[in-house]
Amino acid sequence: MSDTINSSVLKEDRTISKDNNQLNSLLNENIRAKEVRLIDDEGNNHGVVATSKALLMAEDRGLDLIVVSPNQEPPVAKILDYGKYKYEIEKRAKESKKKQHTVDIKEVKVRYKIDVHDYNVKVNAIKKFIASGNKVKLVVMLRGREMQHSHLAYDLANRFLTDLANEKMTVEKKPSMDGRNVITILAP
Repeated sequence: MSDTINSSVLKEDRTISKDNNQLNSLLNENIRAKEVRLIDDEGNNHGVVATSKALLMAEDRGLDLIVVSPNQEPPVAKILDYGKYKYEIEKRAKESKKKQHTVDIKEVKVRYKIDVHDYNVKVNAIKKFIASGNKVKLVVMLRGREMQHSHLAYDLANRFLTDLANEKMTVEKKPSMDGRNVITILAP
């Protein structure tokens, strides 16, 4: 695991690392720039101010001076409560993770001698997976002498595709042999 997580977004739409060393170097007395563009805790822009004067303003209000955009010339600094600022960054990162949907590949295994009811159960399972936004890997397994009848496995895979034709999906990989299995991949 890396120590740096680049996922937080500030109000200025600038990304900043949550690495503690980098945040501490952009905080109060650790700011190395001679001048900063200052924004106070109420959102008022004070223009370019000497860093020492900005630190005094922050101390008078009982808050911290934090550089929020270090890549600008001069860097942009805000007067904020550091603990609250750090908490909001972590909260935004969690919110953005919640909204992400990872596409999983669900695997449905069948044999080519499947019964009608079992077949319908598998079709309904595939429909649910596709509707929830996941990919589906359909595997028709062959064992032993069944390899001689691989055309029946292809027929079954194609039957799945025709029965699922009216679903909102695309066939990423058409039925093909992979070892002892006939595999096809479906995507929403």
